[in-house]
Amino acid sequence: MSTLEEHIDIDVPADTAWDCLHRVEAYPRFLDGVREARTEGDNRAHLDVDALGRTREVEIEITDRGGEKVMMWQTTSGPDLAGTFALLPIDGEHTRIQARFEYDPGTIKEVFGGPRGFAQAAAIERGVRSDLQQFKALAERER
Repeated sequence: MSTLEEHIDIDVPADTAWDCLHRVEAYPRFLDGVREARTEGDNRAHLDVDALGRTREVEIEITDRGGEKVMMWQTTSGPDLAGTFALLPIDGEHTRIQARFEYDPGTIKEVFGGPRGFAQAAAIERGVRSDLQQFKALAERER
């Protein structure tokens, strides 16, 4: 398993960012490749993801440590992926989001295509950074 960690500071309180992060239906607005997303039960979500020009269905399970503002997720169908979002208040109006993404490089290549090796890691890193930038814009716009 490979791990990627990124962070971004956003100009909203941690509670606002937490609420935005839990609006599953908004995922297509900040996660590249997610075409549709919907909540299925208290801690599950269904995502339709563009993979090599085809839509692939992915189920994820979400586990919260709400008191700590940590959201963990893991796929339960589709490619084996997992991650964590930790929200760290900087002050009353600013929050740092730390994102951790765990993946198998072979699975990413097989399901989503793209380069191998270092080029693949760089592409995933750019994608995660882009998603975080889009989340920042969404959270700050909707505050």
